[in-house]
Amino acid sequence: MADMSVNIAGVTLKNPVMTASGTFGSGMEYSEFVDLSRLGAVVTKGVANVPWPGNPTPRVAEIRSGMMNAIGLQNPGIDLFCKRDIPFLKQYDTKIIVNVCGHTTEEYCETVDRLAQEPVDMLEINISCPNVKCGGISFGQDPKAVEAITAEIKRHAAQPVIMKLSPNVTDITEIAKAAEAGGADALSMINTLTGMKIDIHRQTFAIANKTGGVSGPAVHPIAVRMVYQTAQAVHIPIIGMGGIQNAEDAIEFLLAGATAVAVGTANFRNPMTTVEVIDGIADYMKAHQVEKVTDLIGAVH
Repeated sequence: MADMSVNIAGVTLKNPVMTASGTFGSGMEYSEFVDLSRLGAVVTKGVANVPWPGNPTPRVAEIRSGMMNAIGLQNPGIDLFCKRDIPFLKQYDTKIIVNVCGHTTEEYCETVDRLAQEPVDMLEINISCPNVKCGGISFGQDPKAVEAITAEIKRHAAQPVIMKLSPNVTDITEIAKAAEAGGADALSMINTLTGMKIDIHRQTFAIANKTGGVSGPAVHPIAVRMVYQTAQAVHIPIIGMGGIQNAEDAIEFLLAGATAVAVGTANFRNPMTTVEVIDGIADYMKAHQVEKVTDLIGAVH
């Protein structure tokens, strides 16, 4: 049997495939289709210190080669999450990565403090949230803000911290290096690209928020490029994501330098995508006589 295990910040995953935040709930909805114990990790939907109602509807639109969403990180808040979702996930033999969101550094840290006592394996920090104290620009678009919030979260966190990077920047490596300087244990990338769709028949925006996050196959080549660039610039593990539909897409990320991958939008079309990707990587390793999946990481220079 090929060795599919990978290590991220001292946490060993049985394989490099996880779910992308916001596309899998906290696993409960998908557990009827997928044996969660087969996954390297389940990454939960973003959770905040208090419940968030999200954005007004409509907030999802189909586009060519993907989708666009402006859900607004609707979530039930950390109290219900700890009571309901963590105990559910603990039934399965998989790692638990909790995605954390907030409008201010204090809000992030309040949630991180609560999770310090919980049996979860890692934290993924969504810094694509608008920073209300800085006029609404995302934390993740300013290197100084990225380094500062990373350092502050690290002071509060009991688990390894993964910073989730926004691609809506001029130079992704500057943001990645800032997160590393702040003490990030790993990076996940990319989050969605900002886009817009207009309904020409109604002559109005397809999404109430006007803009939304573009995901799906359309963003895959951009994400692979950003992962490759970042892998050359930092010394911490990267979780690659963006438009993975099958094992071939996932292997591209590994070869570009990602230690693990996350499947997102594809889950909506085919709930079994994650398991198919795991099996497909194993088949590829067998066909190419690769003994350890880690031998693929960054093999393309």
